[in-house]
Amino acid sequence: MTEKRYINRELSWLSFNARVLQEAADETVPLLERLRFLGIFSNNLDEFFKVRYATVKRIDLAGKAGKSALGGIKASKLLEEITQIVIDQQAESLKILEDIQSKLKNHNIYIIKENEVTESQHDFIKNFFLTKVSPALVTIILNELSEMPSLKDSAAYLAVKMVMSEDKNGEAKGISKILNRPVREKRYVLIEIPRSIERFVVLPEEDGRQYIILLDDLIRYNLHSIFNIFKYDSLTAHMIKITRDAELDLDSDLSKSFIEKISDSVKDRIKGEPVRFVYDKNIDEDTLSYLMNKMGIDSSDSIIPGGRYHNRRDYMDFPSLGRKDLQYEVREPLPIPGLILQTSVLKGIAKKDYLLYTPYQSFAYTVKFLREAALDPKVKSIKITIYRLAKISHIASSLINAVKNGKKVTVQIELRARFDEVANIRYAEQMQEEGVKLIFGVPGLKVHCKTCVIEREEQGKMKRYGFISTGNFNESTSKVYTDYTLFTADPEILKEVNKVFDFFETNYKVNKYKHLIVSPHYTRNAIYKLIQNEIDNAKNGKPAGIRMKLNSLSDYHIIDKLYMASKAGVKVKLIVRGICCLVPGIQGLSENIEAISIVDKFLEHPRVFIFENAGDPRVYISSADLMTRNLDQRVEISCPIYQQDIKEELIETFDISWNDNVKARIHCRGMENPYRGTEGKTVRSQFDLYNYYLKKIEINS
Repeated sequence: MTEKRYINRELSWLSFNARVLQEAADETVPLLERLRFLGIFSNNLDEFFKVRYATVKRIDLAGKAGKSALGGIKASKLLEEITQIVIDQQAESLKILEDIQSKLKNHNIYIIKENEVTESQHDFIKNFFLTKVSPALVTIILNELSEMPSLKDSAAYLAVKMVMSEDKNGEAKGISKILNRPVREKRYVLIEIPRSIERFVVLPEEDGRQYIILLDDLIRYNLHSIFNIFKYDSLTAHMIKITRDAELDLDSDLSKSFIEKISDSVKDRIKGEPVRFVYDKNIDEDTLSYLMNKMGIDSSDSIIPGGRYHNRRDYMDFPSLGRKDLQYEVREPLPIPGLILQTSVLKGIAKKDYLLYTPYQSFAYTVKFLREAALDPKVKSIKITIYRLAKISHIASSLINAVKNGKKVTVQIELRARFDEVANIRYAEQMQEEGVKLIFGVPGLKVHCKTCVIEREEQGKMKRYGFISTGNFNESTSKVYTDYTLFTADPEILKEVNKVFDFFETNYKVNKYKHLIVSPHYTRNAIYKLIQNEIDNAKNGKPAGIRMKLNSLSDYHIIDKLYMASKAGVKVKLIVRGICCLVPGIQGLSENIEAISIVDKFLEHPRVFIFENAGDPRVYISSADLMTRNLDQRVEISCPIYQQDIKEELIETFDISWNDNVKARIHCRGMENPYRGTEGKTVRSQFDLYNYYLKKIEINS
């Protein structure tokens, strides 16, 4: 019965990544953007194996079936299914890459291999190799080592086989002497592709044609320069990579600080167990066998025959080559009507709430809020949660600026933000040195909520201003992630935000909230009650309905509650970008539930809950997806929207997304990702949302 009620989380995630691959295959998407979607697909897959595949493998190695946690499928069977799906997806991605490269030639862009280098390109490539690449190469001759060196997680390596020349004197040696017949000695070598050099090397333009060679092929072209001290008859080079379990195992040493424990655990990640081995399917069998034996890779690992190149995540940074015609049009982020960056945003927020929707509107409002707070003599304190910062963060510099101006600054920074631990540690140490008070979370919980509150002295009293967001305070991701941020001076809301910060410091005390819905103590039951209210209204003939926009929906208990709502006749509309374990449209179970996913130019990231509430909608923005971890194992905030114009804006923007018939795919049991299809007026929601905000400016001007 479990298999019929729910879709397995891991398989649903792979279905999401297949939607990303659909974008790479879509001929209406500009060519360079298609390449970048291939990069996103590959990067997603790397992270999936480091985390989710590794988790299932741990369940399997522990001798557990894991069926109740895995949607009714055994861990061992699931591992097999994942591997087969990934093999098929990888094969599809290679076909797509070949198609894109072929079409790039029609636009005079050529990605060449080492055997296609012309005489005019030879000197440039040789010089580039000698001056930039050769000094950065790590080259390991494996025959000389008793043990295999630890390979870096997700790094790409060229596995080189050297077939050595016969001894000039004709003397039989080694295995040749034993067998009494000539057997050429083979030496196996690994060359690590350096990450410090751009993967795509742009060559000089010729006759209006643009040429690019991958760093891998540039190294292949120069193999003879690397091995010129050896006497060999042949060289072959094929790419391999491994992916390791990325789970952090924290040290229990009480003498270490939390920063030290996280830092040590991240360092230990390089020793994590391999969970995936990818190799060029054209590699020689003896080379593959030698490497797998040397590395101790067996059938319990995911072994993926791939193409000539790995780490296709690098295509996310494929050079633009000045070709605007092959990329999405860049549309400048819009201002928020009524909130003027050139004046005091705090004065504006004192009068009314404002909603920011990035990247349609400018993230500069968030930075301006903090910069103004850092300079304003009346601002006495700033408290903020940080989950993922940009590499160069104006948020962090504003907080440091505030400390230098005598403000009391408290930062709750989550050091366990997966794959951003190193960056967060670096910023934590920097802020700590400057005098920022740091809080490192709550034992057993991740802090995932996104909020800030400041206190400003006005007429002898402290007034609070703040913001609550669905996304990270990150300048880089704000350009490509869609997220809502509410700016408010509502004293009741911000009093409760302050309570959340109190909980960070005195987490043995559970606060009560009248307005905010806070995980891990209240979100689950609050969502149950809100759904139940819609069920009761439907039964009593009152207007009822549920609309939700999420990244992921995987908690079985919440899904069961939504099934109950469907059975009661409540219409449920779900926009779930990623994992969706709910099965919509099943007669007698979920016939009143529709679910779609939108994958397009921007990554859909906001969480919005809209409950019809008998004609007086309750609307929330949230940092929480409806996953067990967000409900029970993280600190999250769902914020009610009280101001009528913002409530209407959230409903209207949800409806624009819901009506998408260009980039919307339908969630279904078979996970085939069918497009909704265009009937009537064409709605491409991400383009239409920009126009929606453009009209708001025109109306208010």
